[in-house]
Amino acid sequence: MLNGIKAPNSLSQFLTYLAQFEDANGQRLPSLNDLSRDLGIGLATLREQLEVARALGLVEVKPKLGTKKLSYTFAPAIRHSLRYALALNNEYFQKYADLRNHVEGVYWHEAVKLLTVEDKQELEEIVVSAKEKLYSHTIQVPHEEHRNFHLLIFKRLENPFVTGLLEAYWEAYDAVGLNVFSGGLSYLEEVWEYHTKMIEAINKNDYEAGYQALVQHTHLLFRRPSNEE
Repeated sequence: MLNGIKAPNSLSQFLTYLAQFEDANGQRLPSLNDLSRDLGIGLATLREQLEVARALGLVEVKPKLGTKKLSYTFAPAIRHSLRYALALNNEYFQKYADLRNHVEGVYWHEAVKLLTVEDKQELEEIVVSAKEKLYSHTIQVPHEEHRNFHLLIFKRLENPFVTGLLEAYWEAYDAVGLNVFSGGLSYLEEVWEYHTKMIEAINKNDYEAGYQALVQHTHLLFRRPSNEE
Protein backbone atom coordinates (compact mmCIF):
# COMPACT_ATOMS: atom_id res chain seq x y z
CA MET A 1 0.00 0.00 0.00
CA LEU A 2 1.26 3.50 -0.88
CA ASN A 3 -0.04 6.03 1.64
CA GLY A 4 -3.26 4.06 1.84
CA ILE A 5 -3.51 3.65 -1.95
CA LYS A 6 -2.88 0.28 -3.54
CA ALA A 7 -0.11 0.37 -6.13
CA PRO A 8 -1.19 -0.55 -9.68
CA ASN A 9 -0.66 -4.22 -10.48
CA SER A 10 1.29 -3.25 -13.60
CA LEU A 11 3.91 -1.29 -11.65
CA SER A 12 7.26 -3.09 -11.55
CA GLN A 13 8.69 -4.38 -8.28
CA PHE A 14 11.40 -1.73 -8.31
CA LEU A 15 9.04 1.19 -9.05
CA THR A 16 6.69 -0.03 -6.31
CA TYR A 17 9.64 -0.14 -3.91
CA LEU A 18 10.87 3.27 -5.06
CA ALA A 19 7.47 4.89 -4.48
CA GLN A 20 7.55 3.65 -0.88
CA PHE A 21 11.19 4.50 -0.26
CA GLU A 22 11.63 7.26 2.32
CA ASP A 23 14.31 9.53 0.93
CA ALA A 24 15.87 11.29 3.90
CA ASN A 25 18.51 13.90 3.10
CA GLY A 26 19.60 12.33 -0.16
CA GLN A 27 19.87 8.83 1.26
CA ARG A 28 21.07 6.34 -1.35
CA LEU A 29 19.13 3.21 -2.18
CA PRO A 30 20.51 -0.17 -1.10
CA SER A 31 22.92 -1.98 -3.41
CA LEU A 32 21.58 -3.93 -6.37
CA ASN A 33 22.46 -7.19 -4.65
CA ASP A 34 20.49 -6.22 -1.56
CA LEU A 35 17.56 -4.98 -3.63
CA SER A 36 17.55 -8.12 -5.73
CA ARG A 37 17.32 -10.23 -2.60
CA ASP A 38 14.72 -8.07 -0.86
CA LEU A 39 12.47 -7.75 -3.93
CA GLY A 40 12.84 -11.39 -4.90
CA ILE A 41 13.92 -10.71 -8.49
CA GLY A 42 17.07 -11.49 -10.44
CA LEU A 43 19.80 -8.92 -11.03
CA ALA A 44 19.14 -8.81 -14.78
CA THR A 45 15.44 -8.03 -14.21
CA LEU A 46 16.30 -5.47 -11.55
CA ARG A 47 18.74 -3.70 -13.88
CA GLU A 48 16.04 -3.51 -16.56
CA GLN A 49 13.58 -2.01 -14.10
CA LEU A 50 16.22 0.40 -12.80
CA GLU A 51 16.94 1.58 -16.35
CA VAL A 52 13.24 2.33 -16.87
CA ALA A 53 13.22 4.38 -13.66
CA ARG A 54 16.35 6.24 -14.79
CA ALA A 55 14.84 7.00 -18.21
CA LEU A 56 11.73 8.35 -16.47
CA GLY A 57 13.90 10.69 -14.40
CA LEU A 58 12.95 8.99 -11.13
CA VAL A 59 16.46 8.01 -10.05
CA GLU A 60 20.03 9.18 -10.48
CA VAL A 61 22.65 6.47 -10.92
CA LYS A 62 26.31 7.31 -10.43
CA PRO A 63 29.28 4.93 -10.48
CA LYS A 64 30.65 4.22 -6.99
CA LEU A 65 27.98 6.48 -5.45
CA GLY A 66 24.98 4.27 -6.07
CA THR A 67 21.37 5.14 -6.80
CA LYS A 68 19.47 8.16 -5.49
CA LYS A 69 15.73 8.76 -5.66
CA LEU A 70 14.79 12.04 -7.38
CA SER A 71 11.76 14.28 -7.00
CA TYR A 72 8.92 13.34 -9.33
CA THR A 73 8.86 14.97 -12.73
CA PHE A 74 6.57 14.26 -15.67
CA ALA A 75 8.77 15.70 -18.43
CA PRO A 76 11.07 12.69 -19.12
CA ALA A 77 8.15 10.35 -19.81
CA ILE A 78 6.69 12.80 -22.34
CA ARG A 79 10.10 13.61 -23.79
CA HIS A 80 10.87 10.03 -24.83
CA SER A 81 7.45 9.46 -26.36
CA LEU A 82 7.49 12.82 -28.15
CA ARG A 83 10.97 12.26 -29.59
CA TYR A 84 9.77 8.97 -31.03
CA ALA A 85 6.66 10.62 -32.46
CA LEU A 86 8.78 13.29 -34.17
CA ALA A 87 11.10 10.61 -35.55
CA LEU A 88 8.04 9.03 -37.14
CA ASN A 89 6.67 12.29 -38.52
CA ASN A 90 7.55 15.92 -37.80
CA GLU A 91 3.90 16.82 -38.31
CA TYR A 92 3.24 15.45 -34.82
CA PHE A 93 4.82 18.66 -33.53
CA GLN A 94 1.87 20.71 -34.79
CA LYS A 95 -0.53 18.45 -32.90
CA TYR A 96 1.54 18.69 -29.74
CA ALA A 97 1.84 22.47 -30.14
CA ASP A 98 -1.94 22.66 -30.35
CA LEU A 99 -2.20 20.68 -27.10
CA ARG A 100 0.34 22.96 -25.43
CA ASN A 101 -1.55 26.07 -26.55
CA HIS A 102 -4.77 24.76 -25.04
CA VAL A 103 -3.03 23.90 -21.76
CA GLU A 104 -1.52 27.38 -21.46
CA GLY A 105 -4.90 28.93 -22.24
CA VAL A 106 -6.78 26.82 -19.69
CA TYR A 107 -4.30 27.54 -16.89
CA TRP A 108 -3.52 31.18 -17.75
CA HIS A 109 -5.83 32.93 -15.26
CA GLU A 110 -4.95 30.60 -12.41
CA ALA A 111 -1.22 30.85 -13.11
CA VAL A 112 -0.84 34.63 -13.48
CA LYS A 113 -2.70 35.30 -10.23
CA LEU A 114 0.01 33.32 -8.41
CA LEU A 115 2.94 35.30 -9.80
CA THR A 116 4.99 37.24 -7.26
CA VAL A 117 6.38 40.75 -7.60
CA GLU A 118 9.78 39.17 -8.27
CA ASP A 119 8.30 36.95 -10.98
CA LYS A 120 6.78 39.93 -12.74
CA GLN A 121 10.05 41.81 -12.57
CA GLU A 122 11.83 38.80 -14.07
CA LEU A 123 9.28 38.64 -16.90
CA GLU A 124 9.97 42.30 -17.67
CA GLU A 125 13.72 41.63 -17.69
CA ILE A 126 13.24 38.70 -20.06
CA VAL A 127 11.39 40.95 -22.53
CA VAL A 128 14.15 43.57 -22.31
CA SER A 129 16.81 40.90 -22.91
CA ALA A 130 14.88 39.52 -25.90
CA LYS A 131 14.56 42.92 -27.55
CA GLU A 132 18.25 43.64 -26.98
CA LYS A 133 19.04 40.49 -28.95
CA LEU A 134 16.65 41.43 -31.73
CA TYR A 135 18.17 44.86 -32.17
CA SER A 136 21.81 43.97 -31.65
CA HIS A 137 24.34 44.47 -34.44
CA THR A 138 23.93 40.79 -35.35
CA ILE A 139 20.32 39.67 -34.89
CA GLN A 140 20.01 36.85 -32.37
CA VAL A 141 16.94 34.69 -31.82
CA PRO A 142 15.85 35.17 -28.19
CA HIS A 143 14.97 31.51 -27.88
CA GLU A 144 16.00 31.05 -24.24
CA GLU A 145 14.04 34.16 -23.35
CA HIS A 146 10.99 32.80 -25.19
CA ARG A 147 11.17 29.50 -23.33
CA ASN A 148 11.86 31.08 -19.95
CA PHE A 149 9.05 33.63 -20.33
CA HIS A 150 6.40 30.98 -20.88
CA LEU A 151 7.67 28.52 -18.28
CA LEU A 152 7.96 31.24 -15.64
CA ILE A 153 4.31 32.24 -16.07
CA PHE A 154 3.14 28.74 -15.17
CA LYS A 155 5.73 27.64 -12.62
CA ARG A 156 3.77 28.81 -9.53
CA LEU A 157 1.06 26.27 -10.30
CA GLU A 158 3.40 23.64 -8.81
CA ASN A 159 1.71 21.07 -11.03
CA PRO A 160 4.34 18.63 -12.34
CA PHE A 161 2.05 17.45 -15.14
CA VAL A 162 1.49 20.95 -16.54
CA THR A 163 5.16 21.83 -16.11
CA GLY A 164 6.31 18.57 -17.68
CA LEU A 165 4.06 18.99 -20.69
CA LEU A 166 5.26 22.56 -21.26
CA GLU A 167 8.95 21.70 -20.80
CA ALA A 168 8.66 18.87 -23.31
CA TYR A 169 7.14 21.31 -25.81
CA TRP A 170 10.24 23.49 -25.81
CA GLU A 171 12.53 20.50 -26.29
CA ALA A 172 10.42 19.43 -29.27
CA TYR A 173 10.51 23.04 -30.52
CA ASP A 174 14.31 22.76 -30.64
CA ALA A 175 14.20 19.30 -32.20
CA VAL A 176 12.20 20.46 -35.22
CA GLY A 177 14.44 23.49 -35.72
CA LEU A 178 12.08 26.29 -34.73
CA ASN A 179 14.77 27.93 -32.62
CA VAL A 180 16.73 28.83 -35.77
CA PHE A 181 16.42 32.25 -37.40
CA SER A 182 16.02 32.13 -41.17
CA GLY A 183 14.03 35.17 -42.24
CA GLY A 184 13.11 38.78 -41.63
CA LEU A 185 12.84 40.61 -38.35
CA SER A 186 9.17 41.62 -38.52
CA TYR A 187 7.81 38.28 -37.33
CA LEU A 188 10.09 38.18 -34.28
CA GLU A 189 9.15 41.75 -33.46
CA GLU A 190 5.47 40.81 -33.54
CA VAL A 191 6.08 37.83 -31.26
CA TRP A 192 7.76 39.98 -28.64
CA GLU A 193 5.18 42.75 -28.86
CA TYR A 194 2.67 40.15 -27.71
CA HIS A 195 4.95 39.22 -24.81
CA THR A 196 5.16 42.89 -23.93
CA LYS A 197 1.36 43.11 -23.94
CA MET A 198 1.15 40.05 -21.68
CA ILE A 199 3.41 41.41 -18.96
CA GLU A 200 1.84 44.87 -19.17
CA ALA A 201 -1.60 43.33 -18.69
CA ILE A 202 -0.34 41.16 -15.81
CA ASN A 203 1.10 44.22 -14.07
CA LYS A 204 -2.29 45.94 -14.37
CA ASN A 205 -4.11 42.82 -13.11
CA ASP A 206 -5.94 42.84 -16.44
CA TYR A 207 -5.64 39.09 -16.81
CA GLU A 208 -8.21 38.82 -19.59
CA ALA A 209 -6.23 41.24 -21.79
CA GLY A 210 -3.13 39.19 -21.08
CA TYR A 211 -5.01 36.04 -22.02
CA GLN A 212 -6.10 37.56 -25.34
CA ALA A 213 -2.47 38.50 -26.09
CA LEU A 214 -1.42 34.93 -25.25
CA VAL A 215 -4.01 33.42 -27.59
CA GLN A 216 -3.10 35.74 -30.44
CA HIS A 217 0.59 35.03 -29.87
CA THR A 218 0.22 31.24 -29.93
CA HIS A 219 -1.65 31.45 -33.23
CA LEU A 220 1.45 33.04 -34.78
CA LEU A 221 3.28 29.73 -34.82
CA PHE A 222 0.90 28.29 -37.39
CA ARG A 223 1.45 31.14 -39.83
CA ARG A 224 5.15 31.52 -39.18
CA PRO A 225 7.11 32.39 -42.35
CA SER A 226 9.83 29.95 -43.31
CA ASN A 227 11.62 28.72 -40.15
CA GLU A 228 11.54 31.53 -37.62
CA GLU A 229 9.69 32.70 -34.53
